[in-house]
Amino acid sequence: MTTLSPPTATDSPIGMGILIVDDEQDFARGLARLVAGRFIEARVEVAQSGKEALQILTARKMHLMITDLRMPEMNGMQLLTESIKLHPDLSMVVLSAYGTVETAVEALHAGAYDFLTKPIEPDQLFRVVTKGLERSRLLEENSQLRQILSRQGSHGELVGEGPAMRKLRQTIAAVAQSDYAVLIRGESGTGKELVARLIHQTGARAARPFLSVNCPSIPENLLESELFGYVKGAFTGADRNHKGLFSAAHTGTIHLDEIGDISPAVQTKLLRCLQNGEIRPVGSTANQNVDVRVISSTNQDLEACLKNKTFREDLYYRLNVLTLNLPPLRERVEDIPLLAQFFLRGTCREMGLAEKEMAPEVLQWMSTCPWPGNVRELQNFVRRMTVFCPSERMDMQLVRIVLEGGSRLVCDTDRADGQTRPPKAYKEAKAEVVNAFTLAYVRDLLRLTRGNVSEAARISGLSRVAVQKILARTGEHAATFRAYAGPQ
Repeated sequence: MTTLSPPTATDSPIGMGILIVDDEQDFARGLARLVAGRFIEARVEVAQSGKEALQILTARKMHLMITDLRMPEMNGMQLLTESIKLHPDLSMVVLSAYGTVETAVEALHAGAYDFLTKPIEPDQLFRVVTKGLERSRLLEENSQLRQILSRQGSHGELVGEGPAMRKLRQTIAAVAQSDYAVLIRGESGTGKELVARLIHQTGARAARPFLSVNCPSIPENLLESELFGYVKGAFTGADRNHKGLFSAAHTGTIHLDEIGDISPAVQTKLLRCLQNGEIRPVGSTANQNVDVRVISSTNQDLEACLKNKTFREDLYYRLNVLTLNLPPLRERVEDIPLLAQFFLRGTCREMGLAEKEMAPEVLQWMSTCPWPGNVRELQNFVRRMTVFCPSERMDMQLVRIVLEGGSRLVCDTDRADGQTRPPKAYKEAKAEVVNAFTLAYVRDLLRLTRGNVSEAARISGLSRVAVQKILARTGEHAATFRAYAGPQ
């Protein structure tokens, strides 16, 4: 066994292991030296037999194995079978001479990732190694995500393992120990109601009622009576006494969502409740004592509302005793794959479907998207993917279908008379599909590479001239993708 670490390189997959297996010692060493010279941070090792290779795979984690097919004692096919048993996520590349391409194809069916023919072209070698390492990395992350998901609860949990979520959990635990008013701030879709529930559930009032009200969803003239109740005869239609949400939440917690949208009149009543622990139902002349912890939330800039005189300053300070700022999804990108798989599992359960899985490249793509609607937008996108996914595996083709409006693939009866349209000529239909695929593919490339044509050519395996011709034919311009950060 030989370990090589040359001094200079490009493309550095830090900490990843590459194993070269060939019974021709000089060839194996030369190939290892070539790979190690390009991937300097990778750990490159050499084995001169299948048995030695299995010993290495048993002793330590490897991510990519390049093995010759023709070897004594244990050939490449046998090594392939045994290696998959040890490391299902291992990317395996088989080497074959020109006369054994059929055997190499057979190896692909047996689980090999790719194959190379001798003599090996360095550029092709580097491309295969790069993609193989990336595949192993994504599969490894997928496995880790599944393990994390198995530890996450199915409902009511803050899903995420990144620094922002760890800090948020610590803050929730600290805030829950007191009884002070809490103001939760964050963009729409970041999970403000979930955090409010967690504060209640982990605090001393956990066994008591928790009520959540979305303030803008209740008409302004009814919000006061919903919050504080009313007495019989208070207004037309008030034919009985009505207990408000504050009375119903007595000894428990009330969550006032989008607090920045309540009217000045309700603000005044709410201030009195926070100051004195009292409410006065609409139409009543007597106050009622209530013991309620108030958690409010908003996506508005309340400081700007103070300047505009649309929000009372004294109420602001009553509500803002303790503050939690929820991070948007773009600030916790490392949690996107975990969230996506969490939502996929939940959606399949809701729809009564067998569990589906996302291809690693789909999770990687999701991590590059901005998700302006945050966690809620991501969840909705996963739901759409689940609805339009005909198989157990979600791939990038499905992503393109969902982005372009996948419902048309389910039912083609969008004419005004409801009649199905007659099929087009084969050549015309094929040309439309090919053109649509080419356009979607080149857009994906340019989004991924931020408009870098050379990098797009390298990833696609096309020449730079070929990519430029596609751009000219489709009317796309690389410059328009240079500021791209995800689907709009």
